[in-house]
Amino acid sequence: MAAKVQRILVTGGAGFLGSHLCERLVAEGHDVICLDNFFTSQKSNIAHLLKFPNFELIRHDITIPIWLEVDQIYNLACPAAPGHYQYNPIKTIKTSVMGAINVLGMAKRCRAKVLQASTSEVYGDPEVHPQPESYRGAVNPIGPRACYDEGKRAAETLFMDYHRMNGVNIRIVRIFNTYGPRMHPFDGRVVSNFIRQALSGEDITIYGDGSQTRSFCYCDDLIEGMVRMMNGPDDFPGPVNLGNPDEFTIRELAELVIELTGSRSKIRYAPRPEDDPVRRRPDISLAQQRLNWKPAVPLREGLRRTIEWFRSINLADYRPPTPNY
Repeated sequence: MAAKVQRILVTGGAGFLGSHLCERLVAEGHDVICLDNFFTSQKSNIAHLLKFPNFELIRHDITIPIWLEVDQIYNLACPAAPGHYQYNPIKTIKTSVMGAINVLGMAKRCRAKVLQASTSEVYGDPEVHPQPESYRGAVNPIGPRACYDEGKRAAETLFMDYHRMNGVNIRIVRIFNTYGPRMHPFDGRVVSNFIRQALSGEDITIYGDGSQTRSFCYCDDLIEGMVRMMNGPDDFPGPVNLGNPDEFTIRELAELVIELTGSRSKIRYAPRPEDDPVRRRPDISLAQQRLNWKPAVPLREGLRRTIEWFRSINLADYRPPTPNY
């Protein structure tokens, strides 16, 4: 028996992860509405989907209510890279908080399932390693990253309160560092920075001494986890960590990018930004237990695919970095 076709709204659907999610859902035959205000996203990310009758694009800002009839909502709308979310911090926290209120109101009215794309940044600069979902975090509420960190924490609060008070069918996933094709080349994230610099022969810039660690999850693995969470049991609202538990230093990442691109770039060091986490690695035992999920794409293979995509694009087609990054 064929699976039921769902009417699915993806906010932030033209972004890096949103576009991969839309592509997956369209391929599965669902009726997909992509909503995006194109602050950091690109139309080119979803241009290939416009020819499909089960895909619709709406330019809209989720801080403003919208009236749609849907069965599922994936709420991915929010700038996610420091250079983008610090560009207009008030707008960032409004997107997280007011966006959550608007999608939760829609989910309540439509009796739809709604998934919040939260973030590992809710753990701040963690004092517990690796980070389990039970860890409450070490976040600076008045620092330059707080507009994003605290906005996502407040969104989780709203999701849980709508669930407890109104019975809204929610899901919360906490996304750790994710990379892959369609990353914005100027988003300021470490993978896109390193690949762009290596391909252009510039020195690769490491902020700090390079000993800080990150865990890198390939986009296809992440989307699989999100879809499993949305379609998983109703007694598991989350939060659940989605990320790759393999941990690498930033210096190791830089050296691997240089190797895979065949670049002659050298590594140079710059001061580490304020509140930048020293270590970041997910404990994914809950996702393995409840969703039967774990990443399948190793870093070397994922980087190879990402570098191939970076070689295929024209950087002039992308907006340059925001002024205060």
